[in-house]
Amino acid sequence: MAVNIKARLQASLTRDLLLDLVDMATARAHSAHELVRDHTDLKGRSARGLEGQARFRLLERGFEDVCETHGGVAIASGVMPGTDLRFYQPFMRFGGSEPGVVLALASMPYAKELPVKNQSRLAGISLNRVLTPELDFGDASPKPGDIFVLFLVARDSARAGKIEEMALGVIDSEYKTYLTYEIIEDFLTGYTTPEEPVGGDSGPQDGGATLVRLKAKRGQYRPAEEEAVESDVENGE
Repeated sequence: MAVNIKARLQASLTRDLLLDLVDMATARAHSAHELVRDHTDLKGRSARGLEGQARFRLLERGFEDVCETHGGVAIASGVMPGTDLRFYQPFMRFGGSEPGVVLALASMPYAKELPVKNQSRLAGISLNRVLTPELDFGDASPKPGDIFVLFLVARDSARAGKIEEMALGVIDSEYKTYLTYEIIEDFLTGYTTPEEPVGGDSGPQDGGATLVRLKAKRGQYRPAEEEAVESDVENGE
């Protein structure tokens, strides 16, 4: 039976979880910039490289903390059940006893580009093949039908310490393309709430339900030189 990916994501990942991940990523990107600016004398490419390393490590810890706060269960074995594929980055599962989502973190070189292919993500995308009922290893491991999803972050190349784009992405099991990619701002409009909109002051829509709004999107900026060091950090497993 075909899986409605967006419906699965909305059923497994709460609005509050995603909003907290957005807040965490924004704050930790700024912290990484301040760390390098205020506590080193590095400039240029060296400063950007160290900031990229610090940013990912801070994001990784914050990601794990936020997910645990919202009920995420860490997959702690280091080997994807049913395979010999190892992973080293935090994999957090949401969904209880039903088919759900295994959520991980990744930095994109630029918005909408696939994150670097590394050992952890190759293990994760194995879940996006058709699973069999035999793959059931207890509460803290993937369930049959789980989907591997990435919370994706692209740095802002034009403004140090800022984030260009955050999104949810599902990569196919051959790591060639996104099966789905949704900017967080757009994805959150699928959650209706009577609360105030985020980052805006517009009135109720759709019969009184307020749609979530984040900051307005900016045009993509691509410098001549990529920050290759950040990709090396994620790939150095």
